[in-house]
Amino acid sequence: MTSDKNSFNYGQGRMTASTALDICRGKTTGIIDGGTRRRIEKSHQEVRKIVGSEKIVYGINTGFGSLCQTVISREDTRKLQENLLRSHSVGVGDPVPDEIVRLMIILKVHSLCYGYSGINFQTIERILWFLNHDYLPMVPSKGSLGASGDLAPLAHLFLPLIGLGKVKNHGVFTDTGQIYQKEGLAPLVLEPKEGLALINGTQFIAAFTVRILEKLHNCLDAADIIGAMTLEGLLGSSKPFDDDIHRLRPFEGVLHVAHRMKVLLDKSEMVASHASCGRVQDPYSIRCIPQVHGATRNAWRHLNQLATIEFNSVTDNPVIFNAENTVSGGNFHGQPLALPLDYCGLAASELGNISERRTYLLLQGGIEGLPALLMRNTGINSGFMIPQYTAAALVSENKSLCYPASADSIPSSLGQEDHVSMGSISARKTFTIIDNLELILAVELLCAAQAFDYRRPMKSGAIIEACHDMIRDKIDHAEEDRIFANDIQAAHEIITSGMLINKTYEIAGITGINLKGKYHEAFGIY
Repeated sequence: MTSDKNSFNYGQGRMTASTALDICRGKTTGIIDGGTRRRIEKSHQEVRKIVGSEKIVYGINTGFGSLCQTVISREDTRKLQENLLRSHSVGVGDPVPDEIVRLMIILKVHSLCYGYSGINFQTIERILWFLNHDYLPMVPSKGSLGASGDLAPLAHLFLPLIGLGKVKNHGVFTDTGQIYQKEGLAPLVLEPKEGLALINGTQFIAAFTVRILEKLHNCLDAADIIGAMTLEGLLGSSKPFDDDIHRLRPFEGVLHVAHRMKVLLDKSEMVASHASCGRVQDPYSIRCIPQVHGATRNAWRHLNQLATIEFNSVTDNPVIFNAENTVSGGNFHGQPLALPLDYCGLAASELGNISERRTYLLLQGGIEGLPALLMRNTGINSGFMIPQYTAAALVSENKSLCYPASADSIPSSLGQEDHVSMGSISARKTFTIIDNLELILAVELLCAAQAFDYRRPMKSGAIIEACHDMIRDKIDHAEEDRIFANDIQAAHEIITSGMLINKTYEIAGITGINLKGKYHEAFGIY
C-alpha cells in the first residue's frame, strides 16, 4: 500500500496525540508498508527459531509472572497464549468509551509494528480488521495495575481475536462468535509469544492520555478567553499582563498566557474606562491568571512531551532482538506516565479552582454597575447564586481526586510484580477531573457573559466581542430565574465542541490579531 499525505505509517511515523486522534476519527489512514511488514515477519521467525530450539525464554516457553520458572512443552506453547488471554480477562466496571478502544488499538498496532514483539503479521491484520470495520471490543474500565502493562484491559481488547468476548457495532454489544459467523471468518490460533505481546503494554494508560491532552488543551484555551471576559465584567486591569513583568520570571507557560490575555483585552473599552480609577489591584484570581493558567500549561506540556515518547515506544515483554538475544525487562511499567498524569490532574484541578473563584467574584456585587448575583431584581429571584454552588461542588470533588494514584503500590503475582504504577487509575481520574473542569468553566462562561451584558454600550476587542455574540446566540441574557441547568449544558457544549476556540482563531485570522505569540508551538500543538 502506498503512502499519501493523509496516511500514517505504523511503526515508522512519529505518533502524536493529534495523529492518533486523526486516525481514530477517520481523518488519516493508518497503513503498514512493505518494509515494516518484513520487519514484523522477521521478528516472528526469530520466535519460531526459539521454539524449535532448546532455549528457555520467558513468555515463549515458560509460564507468566510468578510462574516464570515453569517450562512449557513445545506442544503446549500455542495453548499457553490462548489461556493467557482467557485468564487475564478479569476487568470490571463500565466499558470504556469507544474512542478509548479505538485509540488503544491504534497505539498497540504502532508499537507492535516496530518489530520487536515476535507477533505474526496476520494477527496485526486481524486487529486492524476490527478497527476498520468498527467492531469495537468491550473493554472494562477497571482492573489494571499499570505494571506488567495494562494486562486486564488489553486481554479484553484482544479476546475477539480468538473468538471470545464481545464487540460493539452500531451501539450494540454482540458475542464475537456471531460476528465471525456473519462475516465468514474463523478465530485466530495464536502462536508462541503472541498472547504476551498483546497484553503487555501501556496502551490503556496511553489511550486515556491522548484524550486528556486534547481535552485539557481545549480547556486551557477556553479558560483564557472566559477569564478575559470575566475581567471585563469586573472592570479589572490588564496591566498585570504586560511583558515587562513576566520577563523577570520567564516560565514559558506564564509568558504564553500573559501574551494571550494582553491580546484578548486589547482595544477593550471596558478596560480603558477605569484606567485612572482608585483601585490599586485586582484579586489574585484575576491578577494571577498568567501564573496559574501558565503553570497548568507547563504541566500539559510536560505530559505531552513524555506521552509522545511513550506513543513511539515498544512496551511489551520480552523484547525480541533476535533468537540469540531476547531481553525480559520492564518497558511495560506505567510509572513514566503515571507520575505526569497525576501531576496533570492536579494542574487541571487548579484551573477549575481559580475559575470558580472568578465566578464567585462576579456574584459578590460591590463593583460599579454590576448587580449582586448578576441580576437586578433579586429576592424573588436567586439570580446566579446556585450555579456557583455547582461549580463549588465540582471543585471540591476534583480536590478529592487529586491524591496521586502513583503514590500507591500493591504487590501482585506472588511478589514477582512487587511494585506497580497504578497508572491506569491516574489516567482515569485525571480524565474525570477534566470532565468536571469543563463544567466548572461552563458556569464561569455563563456568569461572565451575563456580567459582560451590564457593561453595554461599551465594547471589547474584536475577539471577545465575537465570542460573546456567539454565546448569546446559544444562551439568552437572564433577568428572571429559570432552569439554569439548561444554560450550563449549553455553555458546556460551547466549550467542549471547540466552538469558543474556533471563533477566537477565526476572528484573529480575519483581523490579523497575533493571538499565538512566541510560545504557541510549545503549547498550541499536540
